[in-house]
Amino acid sequence: MESDSADTDSITKKDSKFKSLKGVTGSPNREATDERLRSKKSMPGLFSSLASNTVQALIRRSVLRPTLFTFILLFFLYNVLNAFFFSVQDDSSKLDTTFPFDSDDSAIAVSQISGGYFPGKSPVKVYLYDLPTRFTYGVIQHHSLVRGGRAVEDATTLKYPGHQHMAEWYLFSDLIRPEPERVGSPIVRVSDPEEADLFYVAFFSSLSLIVNPTLVPVESDTEKPTYSDAENQQALVEWLEEQEYWKRNNGRDHVIIASDPNALYRVMDRVKNSVLLVVDFGRLRRDQGSIVKDVVIPYSHRLRTYEGDVGLENRNTLLFFMGARYRKEGGKIRDKLFQILENEDDIIIKHGTQSTENRRAASKGMHTSKFCLHAAGDTPSACRLFDAIVTLCIPVIVTDSIELPFEDTIDYSKMAIFVDSASALKRGHLVSMLRKVTPERILEYQKELKKVKRYFQYGAEDGTVNEIWRQVSKKLDLIKLMINRDKRLIRNEPDCSCLCTNKTAIRTL
Repeated sequence: MESDSADTDSITKKDSKFKSLKGVTGSPNREATDERLRSKKSMPGLFSSLASNTVQALIRRSVLRPTLFTFILLFFLYNVLNAFFFSVQDDSSKLDTTFPFDSDDSAIAVSQISGGYFPGKSPVKVYLYDLPTRFTYGVIQHHSLVRGGRAVEDATTLKYPGHQHMAEWYLFSDLIRPEPERVGSPIVRVSDPEEADLFYVAFFSSLSLIVNPTLVPVESDTEKPTYSDAENQQALVEWLEEQEYWKRNNGRDHVIIASDPNALYRVMDRVKNSVLLVVDFGRLRRDQGSIVKDVVIPYSHRLRTYEGDVGLENRNTLLFFMGARYRKEGGKIRDKLFQILENEDDIIIKHGTQSTENRRAASKGMHTSKFCLHAAGDTPSACRLFDAIVTLCIPVIVTDSIELPFEDTIDYSKMAIFVDSASALKRGHLVSMLRKVTPERILEYQKELKKVKRYFQYGAEDGTVNEIWRQVSKKLDLIKLMINRDKRLIRNEPDCSCLCTNKTAIRTL
């Protein structure tokens, strides 16, 4: 009975469900069809609702929150960096417009920036020692006396005599000028030694070297004032070694000029820790000077600068040389070159010493020649090389070893021809090589010479003086390294400063 009743209830429920689906019309198929049509029409809204609900559900999840934060952050950074790089491009185009890099003027502007005018870079501070007069103007006075000049009460009124080692005068006079006049300089003079990065010792060592040790009478035969370069060198070092700032770092942060290869020859071992300004290392031992520690500077040119443009119209001589034929040591090659070249056509090679008349003849010769021969003198370098550069006469450098000024700035291979000694001494080799140089190549050499000429003009604005100071400034980090290194070395250790070599290699422990 209970089973029959349950079956009856189940049938009744199914029948009621069927009737509810059938509705008034009593047609279940038609009602289902209408329902499907309505659901199709509402499908987009349904999907939109489902997507919205899904996103909201995901947002509520902890996994999505950091993802969204990262995405927003990346989007923000992208916009910031994009704006920054477009700004840099705009600035670069402005720089190109302001500084046309193929012009000499732009080179000066850029060098001024790199020489201490770059924002955030402070110029190197230099203290000029107030040396006793005997080491500066006193040397000028003695030089004048030996040549018949009269003694003066105020030696500072005397003019420094012109010669190839005038670098010492130009650097000294630059530092005593008012600071506003020192345009483009990478250094600034300070009056307080405590503020100084470097200390400049303005001893006129090269002029001192050529003052005769025994002077001629000034006013009478009984008055014979004498001058001794050796004594002055000794006196200078004794004075320096008493100075607090010399003793503090054993002279490492001092700068001393010795442009004549024989300058300071008696006391070099006592000043070798300093930054030496030299024209070459021909007379220095390996433990005294090096290209790492010191600065190679040019001789002061003695000939008239060529102010014309590049060209071959007025340069009819192939090769020119005028100078002393017979020299010592490495300069012996000059005599051999004379023998090979003196009978060649369109080559002028003749003996000549320093004199006003010979300088005029040499100026004319260089101004009218395509190439100028540079053979070693008593040391590898000579002023003739720098005379050739300022006259736009392409240097032909015959050497097996030479150090040149400012090689981190100047590529000499673009403006000079280098020939090893053995090749140059082969009869016909040098002349044949020069005759093969095309007019177009000669003009390229001349353009490069004109571009770099200012680096060899001591009197030029942003010329040699500023470039020397730039080179000195670059030594500051090395100086600081060596000073700090000295503080921790045991004094009886063998000296191995990793600086002393005339080659570019560095000796190590």
